Amino acid sequence: MRKFDVIGFGALNFDRLYKVDRIAAAEEESFVMDYSEACGGSAANTVVGVARLGCRAGFIGKTGDDDEGETLLQDFSKERVDTGGIIISKGGRSGKVMGFVDRNGQRALYIDLGVNDTIKPEEVNEDYVSHASFLHLTSFAGDGSFKTQKQLVDKVYRKVKVSFDPGALYARLGPAKLKPIIDKTFLMMPNSGELRLLTGAKDYKTGANSLIKQGVQILAVKLGSKGCYVTDGKESHLVEPFKVQVVDTTGAGDAFNAGFLFGLLSGKSLSDCGRIGNFVASRCIMKMGARTSLPKLDDLKAHRLV
Repeated sequence: MRKFDVIGFGALNFDRLYKVDRIAAAEEESFVMDYSEACGGSAANTVVGVARLGCRAGFIGKTGDDDEGETLLQDFSKERVDTGGIIISKGGRSGKVMGFVDRNGQRALYIDLGVNDTIKPEEVNEDYVSHASFLHLTSFAGDGSFKTQKQLVDKVYRKVKVSFDPGALYARLGPAKLKPIIDKTFLMMPNSGELRLLTGAKDYKTGANSLIKQGVQILAVKLGSKGCYVTDGKESHLVEPFKVQVVDTTGAGDAFNAGFLFGLLSGKSLSDCGRIGNFVASRCIMKMGARTSLPKLDDLKAHRLV
């Protein structure tokens, strides 16, 4: 029996978010309308999302032994996410993000890496991962932890399905550097811009088919206000979004990932997985912060999604 449904492996960040009149360019000024603090990190947001939907979730990451690190661990515990794979760096500084969100929900982020990019292969317990259905990977800003991810995937991909959201940081590295992960990926969830960077295809359908031919089993392409495109090479669906008032787009892609993974774990069809992903993302963007309004299983039941 599997111990975990999903284990995330990515950066852990403490987010400081400023709601601003507009995002200022060089030599310009704007003003702050609101402020909030929250726990973040792409893979971390996704595992919180699946945990709220009733899945068994764990995490691999690294924090400092500072106040922010303690808050990140406490928040995981509150959300019933297992912290057994998290390394605490003595004297280290936890990762932080300063974010600015404008009136339309668009954002600009500044990242302080802290200890995120110092995870060494020997610090990761392979057995912790081997008892999961999915290992969900997201990007690090530096190279150290990226190398550890590649080594871990090489060890466990025959036992665990790999889910991969490259994000802009990894997509910019190009397909050659990501090949060791992509070649072993079961589910890949890029947005259309990231897909273009990885395949060179201007059309997302062409780009998705290119990755399917490379061996990825399922592609879910996030299209923002246009919903998502999902394919496994045999069937393809353009799934419409849920229309809501956008407050903050921070974490929308991570929320989609949580919904899509939940759908797969629940045995849903490909199109239904996309619809659940779109729903979870739509709830996320209705309030400030990546996790504030992530739904629970009862919310999916109320909308007849399960």
